[in-house]
Amino acid sequence: MKFFYRGSRPYLFGMMFIVVLAVLHIATKNVLAIDSVTYEKLRVFSEVYTLIKQNYVEDIEEEKVLYGAINGMLKTLDPHSSFLTPENFKEMKVDTQGEFGGLGIEITKGEQSIKVVSPIEDTPAYQAGMKAGDLIIKIDGETTQDMELLDAVKKMRGKPGTKVTLTVFRSGESKPLTFEMVRAIIKIRSVKWRMEEGGIAYIRILQFNEQTTPLLLDAMNDLKKSAKNDMKGIVLDLRNDPGGLLDQAIQVSDAFLSKGRIVYTKGRIPGKDMSFDAEAGDIANGLPIIILINAGSASASEIVAGALQDHHRAVIMGTQSFGKGSVQTIIPLRDGSGLRLTTAQYYTPSGRSIQAKGITPDIIVEDLTVGEKKKSSIHAKEKDLKGHLTNGDGEEKSTDTKKTVPTGDKIKKDSKPTPEPNGQPSDDNSENNPEKSDEEADIQLQRAVDLLRSYQVFKTLSIQGSGSNNGPKE
Repeated sequence: MKFFYRGSRPYLFGMMFIVVLAVLHIATKNVLAIDSVTYEKLRVFSEVYTLIKQNYVEDIEEEKVLYGAINGMLKTLDPHSSFLTPENFKEMKVDTQGEFGGLGIEITKGEQSIKVVSPIEDTPAYQAGMKAGDLIIKIDGETTQDMELLDAVKKMRGKPGTKVTLTVFRSGESKPLTFEMVRAIIKIRSVKWRMEEGGIAYIRILQFNEQTTPLLLDAMNDLKKSAKNDMKGIVLDLRNDPGGLLDQAIQVSDAFLSKGRIVYTKGRIPGKDMSFDAEAGDIANGLPIIILINAGSASASEIVAGALQDHHRAVIMGTQSFGKGSVQTIIPLRDGSGLRLTTAQYYTPSGRSIQAKGITPDIIVEDLTVGEKKKSSIHAKEKDLKGHLTNGDGEEKSTDTKKTVPTGDKIKKDSKPTPEPNGQPSDDNSENNPEKSDEEADIQLQRAVDLLRSYQVFKTLSIQGSGSNNGPKE
C-alpha cells in the first residue's frame, strides 16, 4: 500500500533550517514541539552550515549540502529509511508500475557495498547469471563503497541498448566476477503460471506491483480452464520475490483466505497502528496450497506466506526467508523530494514479527541446484544489514525448525470441487508460462508437487475406505 502524507508547515529558523525542519515535522497533524535541547542542536547545525558556506575552499552547492545533511540523519536510523531527491522520488514511483529501463535487479544497502536481494526473472541480470547474495562492488568501474542505494539504482538504469558493467564479489569465488550487460526495457510481468502433470497448478509471483492481483486472477481463470475441473492443488512460488506493494500482498492473501486477520502493524505513535482482514471468498475453493520460499523472499512475500501459514491455509516449503518486516511510509516534501521512513513493523495474524527473522518453512527443503554447486554461497538477509531493526519479539534467530511433513490437517480440510470452467485450455507456450528447462533440477518444486499428489491419493483412499461396507452382515 502506498501511503502519502503532507508535511505540516515548519517554523522557520532561517533559510538553512527549512529542509531539516520539514523532515522533523512530517506526517502528523499535530506539530511536534521543539524542546530547548533540539533547538540548541539546530543552532549548531546553523553554525556549521554558515562556516562551510563562508570558509570552504570552493563555492558550495547549497542544495547538495542540505540534502547531504538529511541523508546523514537517515543513515543513523535503519537500512530502509532514506531521503529521495526529486529525481529519485520519480524513480521510486516507476518501480511500482512494472516497467522501466535497466538491468532487473532488486538490491539493498550492504555495509560497504550494494547487495543483490534477487535478480528479476527474464531480465538482463537474470540471463547474465547474477545471484541473490552477490555483492556489487563496482558499477562501470566506480566503487559502490558508501554509495547511496538510489544512486546505485540510477547508475544501473538508463537508455535501453546501452551497456553497463558490474563488478561482483560472490561468496565461494576466489576473485571478483565481471558482468557486462545491455540495458533493456524491463517489463515485469509479475505473475507467471502453468499446469503441471496430475492437475497441479503452478503460479509464480516475481514481485508485488500494481499488476499482481489482476494477473493472479487471470492465472486462476486460465488454470481452471486448463485443468477442466480437475485441479488437485496449487504451488505458489514466492522464491526470490523481493516484495513490493503492501496492498498487493494483502489482496493476494485475501484471495486465498475467506476470513481472519492478514497482517497488522505496530509503530511508536499511539493510534497509528493498522490491521487488515480477509473478506469472504477463496479463489482456490479450498484446494490445498504449498508456498515455496527462500532467502530471496522478502517483505510482501513474507506477509503472504505468514498469513496463509498462520491460518493453516498453506504448507510453507523451502528455506528461511529474508526477514524484512518493517513498514516504510513515503512522504512527499514541498520541493518535489520525498522521505522514505520506517514507521512500523509487520506482524503475522498470530503475532509473529517477521523482522530480522523471516518465515520458517513447515518443511525445510534446501535448494540443491545452488547448494550442490556452491555450498559456501550465503544469501544476505535482513539481519546481516548494518543498522537493521531488531525483532519485535525480542529475538532475531529462528528457533522453529519444523522438518516433518505436516498431516492433511495442515492443509485446509474443507476442500470443495473446483467449479466447471468455461473456454479452452491455455497455450503452454504463452508468455505467461515460466520456463521449464530447469524443472528436473528444481528439487523444491518437485517436492511440493509430490506432496500435493500424495495428499490427493491419501484423501481419495480415505474417502473410499469410509464409504465401503462390503463385509458380512449379522
